[in-house]
This record gives sequence, C-alpha cells and structure tokens, in this order.
Amino acid sequence: MSDNNVSEVNFDRGLACRLAPALRMLYSCDGMATVSFFPDIEFFISSIADNSQDFWLTFKSDDDVESASSSYVKTYGCVPESVVVHGLGAFKIKKSTKSGRLAGKIAIVTGGAQGFGKGIAESMAAEGACIAVADLNLEGAMVCARELNAVFGEDTAIAVQVDVSDEASASNMVQETVLSFGGLDILVSNAGILIAGSLSDLSIDKFELVTKVNYTGYFLCAKHASEPMKIQHSIAPDYLMDIIEINSKSGLEGSNKNFAYAGSKFGGIGLTQSFAMELVEYGIKVNAICPGNLLDGPLWADPEHGLFKQYLDSGKVEGAKTIEDVRKFYEAKVPMGRGCAIPDVTRAILYVVEQKYETGQAIPVTGGQVMLR
Repeated sequence: MSDNNVSEVNFDRGLACRLAPALRMLYSCDGMATVSFFPDIEFFISSIADNSQDFWLTFKSDDDVESASSSYVKTYGCVPESVVVHGLGAFKIKKSTKSGRLAGKIAIVTGGAQGFGKGIAESMAAEGACIAVADLNLEGAMVCARELNAVFGEDTAIAVQVDVSDEASASNMVQETVLSFGGLDILVSNAGILIAGSLSDLSIDKFELVTKVNYTGYFLCAKHASEPMKIQHSIAPDYLMDIIEINSKSGLEGSNKNFAYAGSKFGGIGLTQSFAMELVEYGIKVNAICPGNLLDGPLWADPEHGLFKQYLDSGKVEGAKTIEDVRKFYEAKVPMGRGCAIPDVTRAILYVVEQKYETGQAIPVTGGQVMLR
C-alpha cells in the first residue's frame, strides 16, 4: 500500500469508495477479502505482471457493478480478482488469510495512537482484523501502524490523520480506509478528551471543545462510517457490522466537577441508542462500552496534564494532598479494587462484535463501580 498513495492522485474518490465495498462483498459475502484501489492503472498492471493466473473484469464507470460481476461469473465460472474501471482506476481483490475472532474484519480505531486506542488496535489486529489507526497525532499513528505490520504481517494496518470534530477530516478517514482495504466492518469511536473543572471555573471554550470532540466527533465518525457499511449490506444482506463508542462510566452516572465530560458521554449513549434504531435495517449494530478509570494510562497518570494532577489542583477529592491520595480515593471506589485495564475493554469489544443479538446497549466495564439498574 505504501507505493500506491491514493491521496496524491486526482480521481473520483466517491465512486471508488462506492465500488470497493461492493466488489469486496461480491467476491466474498462473508467479508473475507480486501480490496486495494489503484488510480494509476499502469502501476496496477506492473504490480501484478508476474501473476499469470489473475482474473480480470473490465467495465465502464457508469455500468452496474453487480451486473458486470454476474456476467463475468457466468462466463468464466469464477469471481474476478482484478477489476479495471475505465476513467477511474483499478481494484485488486485478495482473499483474506487471517485467522482469529476478528478474521477478515476491517476496522477503524480513532484515537488509536496511544492509550486505550492503541491497546484496542493491537488487540484487534492480534485477532485477525485489518486496522486503520486514526489519530490527530499522525506521527504516533504511523508508529503504531508500523508496529502492527511488523508483528501481524504487511498490510495489516494503515495510519490516517483525523480530527474527529471536523466533518471533512472524518469523511477522509473513512475514504482512506475503504481505498486501502476495500470496506469497513467495525468503527471503534475511541477519540475523546477530558477537561475537568467546577461549574464556576470551567470556561465556555473548554466546555465546547469537550463537546465538539466527544459528542459531535462520534456523530461525524458514525455518519461517514455507516456509508460503506450500507453498501456492503446491499450486496450481502445477512452480513453484520458494528459501530462501537468507547464511552465511560461517566456516561452512566454524573461526575463531580467533570460535567463537560459526563454530559458529552451521556449524550453519546443517546446517540448510540438512536443510531442503533436507525441503522439496524442495514445490518449495523451500534453499542457503547463504558469503561471504568484507566488509572495507569496517560489520561490519568501523566504528571503534567493527567487527571490525577487535574483533580488534585481543582480540589475535586476533598482532603487530598498528593497525587497518590487521589489515586487511592479512586481505587477505593471499585469493588474489585483496581482501575480498568485495556484487556478489560478489548474483551468487551470482542463480545459486542460476536454477539449478533445486541444493539443500542451501554455495557459497563467498571469492576462493579457502576452497576446497571
């Protein structure tokens, strides 16, 4: 994929992004295939010149892809592995050989360069998924993608820079994923920020920033992620896909002097339930996972900007004199006696994907700190 940089070539991205998911599901209705797009047909031909067994389908951009594929199968008795679209480019279709509980799945993980997001990306890749590591921190996303490719095989992961609060950026993230892998099965909407503060101290700018990233960002990512998923459903009606918001226990109960974050997460559960109702007809399940506090992660433990430091400075924990005092306060709130860990969250993601009869739910992963009523 590194030699086929679609971002540097002009072509009809919308058309390419509509065709790729359709071709993927026509090739393999169980999603066990990837599709790579090549805007430069000469580069595409040179990349497969050694493969004398390749099967080709050629058609015009205004032809119906299902009809063209069906005619090809009737003529040659097999599905095409290479598709050339006049005036657009070429698609290379490859059967997935990955194994694991997410074998063949194509996933986006936002906020994937660090913390929960990076751990989620690593765990999903280990279970056989192809991953778009999406983050505002492009350098960190590239490091993560390189690590995944080194461990789990070439073309397991790509890095995409995204500002989830910007619609054009969110749309581009989905397009880059589709053009690289051929579709989308799982969106893990993990990107988020937390700025604590009391009602009298928190500025409107900080309040709106938290809302824009956590609430509006989830909406924008879900909006654009659902488009290739709908195309896949139109070809393979029994195929199920997932939109998963990494929410918080603060989306299940209020949070003292942390209302901007809690409000955005309560809103996220409202979006989750509403999206679930709207998208179920397209085979798209929508659920939220609500982790407890990741006390050992950078969000909490960063010595300059972490929540231990923020909560100590804001006086949120009455009587706390040190960061260790704040930590002990939060550990004591958990019946299981510890903070949440990344494997706790990834197990919940695997459950949500594998559970075919679950949508619109907010699933607590809190060690018993928050229990459903």
